[in-house]
Amino acid sequence: MITQVMMCMLATAAFAVLFRVPRTEYLFCALNGAVGWITYLAWTAHGAGVVTASIWASLALTLVARILSAVRKMPSTVFLITGIFSLVPGAGLYDTSYYLIMGDLGRFMEKGTETLKIAGAIVLGMIFGLVFPQSWFNRLGKAFWRGRR
Repeated sequence: MITQVMMCMLATAAFAVLFRVPRTEYLFCALNGAVGWITYLAWTAHGAGVVTASIWASLALTLVARILSAVRKMPSTVFLITGIFSLVPGAGLYDTSYYLIMGDLGRFMEKGTETLKIAGAIVLGMIFGLVFPQSWFNRLGKAFWRGRR
């Protein structure tokens, strides 16, 4: 599990470099990706399906991204887009395309449906995390900066 989290952090940081995130934010982007992956692993370890785990993981990293945006005084998309990278069902998209090309329509439909469910779950988790007013997170950011003086 620790290896997975470390690789997730590395991949998320690399994605942050690709998206030209300021260098000072690489570590925080990586930590946000790790939060999402740890949440995903925790839910799947307790018997949740990949769709349920994806909802909770994307909700967790959306909330952390909003907290980081207030504390670091950066747009939340800096942390959200890079953090969500580890949850995107790339292998599912690949498998879906493969089964379509190979003519295995049964497996194509099965894998395609699962991939769409995961993608929808990620979006739902993000929506649930964006429901809360930004002023709540800004208060956290102000309290953090007040404590640092």
